[in-house]
This record gives sequence, structure tokens and C-alpha cells, in this order.
Amino acid sequence: MAMPVLATKLFVPPPRSHALSRPRLIQKLNEGVDAGHTLTLISAPAGFGKTTVLSEWVAARRRADPDLRVGWVSLDDSDNDPVRFLSYLVAAYTADNDEAGPALNDPTRSAESTLTSLVNDAAQTEGRIMLVLDDFQLIEDASVRDAITFLLDHAPPNLHLTIASRSDPLLPVARLRARDQLTALRAADLRFTPDEAAQFLTHATGMALSPEDLSALEARTEGWIAGLQLAALSLRERPDPSEFVSAFTGSNRYVIDYLIEEVLERAPLHVREFLCQTAVLDRLSGPLCDAVTGDADGVEMLAALERANLFVVPLDDQRQWYRYHHLFADVLKVRLLGHGIAHVNALHSRASEWFERNGSPEEAVRHALAGSDFSRAARLIESTIPSVRKSRQDATLLAWLGMLPQSVIDARPVLRVFAAWAALVSGDLTAVEPQLAAAEVLLTSAEGVAHESDPGGELDSLPVTIALYRGALAMAAGDTAAIAAHAQHALDVAAFDDYLGRGAAAGMLGLAAWARGDLESGTRAFRESAGNLRHAGNFLDALSTTMVVADMLLALGRITEARSGYELALAEADGNPPAADLHAGLSEVLRQRNDLEAAARHLAAAEALGPGSFSHEHRYRWALGSAGLAQSDGDLDAALDLLATADTQYRRGFFPEARPIGGLKARIWIIQGRLADARRWVTDQGLSSSDEPAYLSEFGHITLARLLIATGEDESVDEAVALLTRLADAAEAGGRVGSLVEIAVLQALAQQARGQTAAGLISLDRALTLAEPEGHVRVFLDEGSPMLQLLRAAAGAGMRPDFVRKLSQLLRNAGEIAAVTPLPDPLSDRELGVLRLLGTKLTGPEIARELHVSLNTMRTHTKHIFLKLDVNDRASAVRRAEALGLI
Repeated sequence: MAMPVLATKLFVPPPRSHALSRPRLIQKLNEGVDAGHTLTLISAPAGFGKTTVLSEWVAARRRADPDLRVGWVSLDDSDNDPVRFLSYLVAAYTADNDEAGPALNDPTRSAESTLTSLVNDAAQTEGRIMLVLDDFQLIEDASVRDAITFLLDHAPPNLHLTIASRSDPLLPVARLRARDQLTALRAADLRFTPDEAAQFLTHATGMALSPEDLSALEARTEGWIAGLQLAALSLRERPDPSEFVSAFTGSNRYVIDYLIEEVLERAPLHVREFLCQTAVLDRLSGPLCDAVTGDADGVEMLAALERANLFVVPLDDQRQWYRYHHLFADVLKVRLLGHGIAHVNALHSRASEWFERNGSPEEAVRHALAGSDFSRAARLIESTIPSVRKSRQDATLLAWLGMLPQSVIDARPVLRVFAAWAALVSGDLTAVEPQLAAAEVLLTSAEGVAHESDPGGELDSLPVTIALYRGALAMAAGDTAAIAAHAQHALDVAAFDDYLGRGAAAGMLGLAAWARGDLESGTRAFRESAGNLRHAGNFLDALSTTMVVADMLLALGRITEARSGYELALAEADGNPPAADLHAGLSEVLRQRNDLEAAARHLAAAEALGPGSFSHEHRYRWALGSAGLAQSDGDLDAALDLLATADTQYRRGFFPEARPIGGLKARIWIIQGRLADARRWVTDQGLSSSDEPAYLSEFGHITLARLLIATGEDESVDEAVALLTRLADAAEAGGRVGSLVEIAVLQALAQQARGQTAAGLISLDRALTLAEPEGHVRVFLDEGSPMLQLLRAAAGAGMRPDFVRKLSQLLRNAGEIAAVTPLPDPLSDRELGVLRLLGTKLTGPEIARELHVSLNTMRTHTKHIFLKLDVNDRASAVRRAEALGLI
């Protein structure tokens, strides 16, 4: 279960009955919304009535527009955890909307994905929506600010954001102002005017103050509302108001110190004690206050404080939860410290116990830490790890861990492993194993050397977690054998019903098998992982294994199975995550069968879900699929641009890089005749035609073979043939039919380039035999004119007549041929004429006479042809031209 959301943070404070109405401010705020402004910013120091004005405004807007949806979040320090912040933002957004999509409430989604869903949902809503973030000055985390910036940049016209802060937030305020998208109220706007100050003081004191006293108070507080409120409280007990008014001058800080002292000292003793003891609480309720004070009058005390206007703010309509005014709370806490730190810690411990009993573990942990009750805090943290981790509030866990003394962590194996995880996610890999080893020592110590972690839960599954973290270390080191060993150990020690642990271990085994090229084992492992993840309730992660399995199935040549897996997963996702990933992945499967229209439809469906709907590890797939379609359409420059986008989105190290994006770029460069660029990529990868075949370098080595064939030089083509033979043997041993089809196609083209058409047809027949049952089509079409020549020969030999006829017909389409013809510096019509004759048996002088040009002119044309085709001799030029479909 995810960490609970505190409802009191989401209540819209009701207008206070004794508050002074501010119609001039309400009018300005309304004008901003009605003008279509995206953001309302209320920025002023403490005590200027920001929240009070907001509550009056919201109430007024609701009266004017009953369909208005308002979401309110009262922020605190803990909201610097991005996942926690988004949880509250979504909870506020959906508070008045039971029909909001379930994807909004999925804590496993990325921030961008969640916000995109929110924006899309808002755009489809007819009425106006207002989101209010109060006390935004407490937000320091850059990721949270980035989330709000995203919301501001993409908000539809009916979604309005309001922020109240003691200082201007680090948001694009200047940009919004320049676009006329900002309404701002600052201290100068919020200050009481002389008339407002007089009206407020008269109402608050019930006294007929003289115009001189009213003017003096307004001048000395400069319209500062908190100062005026404090003055009003003190004036009630003063027989001579004029004497009091003349008694203080100076800055706001002096005024508040003076006046709060006056207010507190004049309050009854039991009220002062209640105020100081409950100052440790951010939110107050009667039962909670009773638990902290040890009394039984909390409900009555809070009601009396509100009636007395003693700086308590209701947080709900039922008057069950309150908070102190921030300035008032600060002063109370300072006074409380005078009672000694031990007294303060005891109050925090009582609060922690109450929150634990009442199902608020996060608040219980916070008070235990604040009260330096670290043993209690450690126990609570261990008990909340499953729920906090499942809701992915990692920043919260890391912050808690950083507040615990090392000695407390050292005594608890669960926290030791948690510390190892913290080091792992921060990139401090050298610190991981010592913590894991120390945890194992605590777990296996001889009887009598007890640790302090509680039995059950996290402790019982700790051996599994340790093995998985060691597997993650091995992944970082690229040690495939160690990954498999640790994953298998995790499976061996996992309890039968530890579905999450077993799912993670099976997935890790699948990654190891994938990396070493054992794709059959890899697909089985990931399917086992998905089954366990479903039992654990992690349906998102279970569905996400579809892409991984499909990638392996394509290499195995099982297109039908990959397509079926995608379609079943899409039906189950029903538009929710990871539907965008699945649509993009399915498009590539369809492209392999040359169903380009269906592939384009799925890419469009993925795009329609919004960029934030893609997961971080798979978001590159949309650009990758679009690049494949662009290449199929012959737009190679667009394909390269899309591959560049995919490259920026790809998360390296997450999965084995079996089809590197750089290799896809190199293949397009080869088609374009940019052989030097392709050669540079091959060199950067350290690839050589003499390398021993390995699965993770298979795609790169096939790319190298393409480059060698494209040069058109006899020696290079021979080198390609030898390399492809070794690659074919390795792919066949690994059962990788998909790889074998491509390798056999290249073998046929290489043998054709050597003039060995009969041998080429043998290789082509193998490719056709393997490809036809599963509908592999693009692997043939992407080869262009040279493949068409081979298919004509195959037709003459009676090979696979139906399949050969289908491929030949598709290749005769001019668009398919055009897709492989571009050169960086195209040949002129005259150079093409020379090139065609170079393919004949005519000598140089004979070609010159045929074209009616001088021998020197013919030689100049030939030199230009060699340069543009990146070749050194006549035979290579002809083979290169045939490969490009130029002749």
C-alpha cells in the first residue's frame, strides 16, 4: 500500500468569519483569471494574509461559478520529494473529479508522464480548474520546480495555477509576465490601506479608537496585517489605547516579538502551556493535542483559540484540524526550547506514537526523528520501506536515512542494505558491497550477537534483496556471468510467495541470458518475471516486460509471436501505461512485415497519448519507430534526425544494447554513400572483421559487413564474406533466425558483387526459406536494386515463386528503389552515362568515342565518379553503383 495522503493538506481553508473582506484584491485576481492568465502569484513575507485572501477569493469564485473545480495543497518540507509532491498534486486535482483517469494515481509513472496525463485530462474537461499551492517557499527541490514549470508551459486554457509564497519562486515568472500570462500580488498590494486598517482594528477590538491612534498603528505596522492583528489582541485588555499605541515602534521583527510577548503573557497559564506544548505539531486535532499534552481538552481548546482569533487556521470544514499561523508557531517553538531539549523530544515522541497508532507512518517517522528517538525512527522506517518504495518516494527514504546516526544503521541489517541501495542509486558503487557484507554478518552472527531489525517483512526477504543488489553491481561492471549467478541465488533463497523478489530475480536472469545471446532462456525468464510481478500486484512492470520479450523474439525471427504479445498487452493496458511504449514497439514489428500504414497508426496512437506517457527506459522507441518508417519511405535525412532524437532519449546501461542507435545511423550513412562516416563509427566501436562473434556485437559486425560490401573492392568483399560466414554459424547456434535472415541476405549480395551469382542464389534461397513463414519483408526491400536483380535470377530458377513474386513486385515500386539512391554529391547525367559504359567491356578510348568526347574528358568524368562513389577502380565503381541502384 502506498503512503497515505494527509487529507488536511488538501482542504481549502474556508473564509474566516472575522476576516476583513478585500474586494479590491479579489477584483484584481478575478481579472487575471478572466484574461486567461496561466499563473496567479501571491508573494509576500509572513503575516500579510496570503492564505486569507486566497480562501476568500476561492469562495467568491465558487459562488460565481458552481462548476469550478478547486484543488488546494498546503505544502510542507516533506513535499520536496518529487513523488510525494505529485501524489498530493494529483490528489488535489482529482478531489472533485471521480472520473479522472486511474493513470493519474499511479505512483510508478514518471513525473512528466503523470503531468501529461493531468494536462490531457484537464484539456478534455469542460469547466475551469484551479490548482492552489500554498507555502511554495518551502519547495527547494529542482525536480519539483521542474514539474511546476512543465505544468505552466503546457496548461490548457481552462487550467489555472495559483501559488502563494513568502518569496518569488524559481519558476519562469519573467517569461510568463512577458507573455501576459501572470497575475501577481505582492506585499505592497496586500498591505491594509488606512481605511482597511481602521475598519479591521475597530472590528477586532470592539473599541472606538481615535483617528490619531488608528493612523499611528497603520503607519507603524505599515499595513502589515499580522502586526495589526497582534495589536488588536493586545488592545482588548488596555484601558488606555493611546498609551499602548505610543509604546512600540520599529521593524516588523521588533513589533511581532513585542506583541506576541504581550499576547502570551496575558493569556491564562493553561492556555500558554497548551500553546507551547502543541507547537511541535504542524497540524493539530483535539485527540492529537491530548496525546501530546496529556490532557483531555484539546477539542475545546482549539475551538476557544479560534474564537479568540489567536492565530489558529482551520484546515477543514468540520473544524477538526487546524494549524498555527506560521509566525506564531515560530515564536512558540522558540519559547518551547526554553523548557529544555528533553521536554521537546518527549513531546515529539508522544506525537510519533499517536501518528503510528492512527495510521500515519510518515508523520510518525518525522516526529521520531525530530525528537531524536532514533531507535524508534529506525524501527518505523524499516516498517514503511515496502510501502514507500512501492510508491517510489525514494527521496523521502534517502532523507530519513541521512538523519539517522551511523551507529543506529550499523545495528540493523535492513538499514544496512538500505544504505547499500542509497549508495547504488547515487553512483557510489564502491560503498555498496561493504554494506551488503556487513548486513550478512548481522544476519548470520552466532547466537547471542543480536541485531535490532524486527523479524518479518523486509528482514525475511533481505537475502533476496542482497543478491539482487549484488546483481545490479555486476550489471554496472558488465559481468554477465556474475549477474546470472546472483540472480539465480536470489531465486534460490526467495520464499515461494515472495513474488516481487522472484519477479526481480527472474528479470535479472533474463537480462543475463539476453546479454550472452541465449534469447530462448531470456524470453522464458522475462515471462516468469511478468507472472510473478502480476502476483505481486505490479501490473505496470509486468506489462513493460512485453517490449523486452518482443526485442528478443524479433532476433529469434518470431514476428507473429512478438505481434501477438504486443496486441494482448495493449488490450490489457487499455490506454493506460505502458500503452504508449507498446504502440511504439508494435510499430517496428509491423514495419518488418512492411505493414507501413498500420505501423504509422500505432506511432500516431502513441504520440496522441502525449510525450509524458512514455516510460523513461522506452521513450526512445517512438523516435526509433518513426526513423524506420522514414527510411522505408526513402527520407533518409529525416530518419537520421529521428535517430539523433532517439539517441538523446535512450537510457544506456538499462538493457543490453543489442541494436545500438549509432549502428542504425551508420547503416543509413552506407546507403547514402557516406562511407567515411560509417567507417568512423565502426572504428569507434573497436570492431574488426577478424573478431570472434558475440551476440552483443552481432549488429555491429553485420554493419561492418555492409560497409565492406559497399566499398565494392574485391578484397573488402572477400573480407565481408568470411565475416558473414562466422556470424551465420554463431546465429544458427543461438537459434537467432531473425539475425540469420539478414546475414543470408548479405551473403547473397556479397557473392553477387563477386560475380558468383549461383552461390548468391544459394544464400538467397536460405534467406527466403527462413523469412517466408514469419513474413520478414523489409529485410529484402531495404536492399533496393541489387536485391531486385537477385530476385529476378531466383524467379528464373523457380525459387519460392509466390514469395519471390511478392518481393519483386514491391521492389519494382519506384519509391523503394529511390530509397537507396541518395549520394552526398549526386552524379551528373553525363557521369551516369559514363558509369553505365564502365559496366561494359568497352575500353577507355572506346567509351570516349561512344560519348563523342576526348579521352581526357572521359578520364576526368571517371575520376569524379570514383571520388563520389568512394572507390578506386572501375570494377568497384560498377559494383557500388549497382548496390546503390544507380545502374
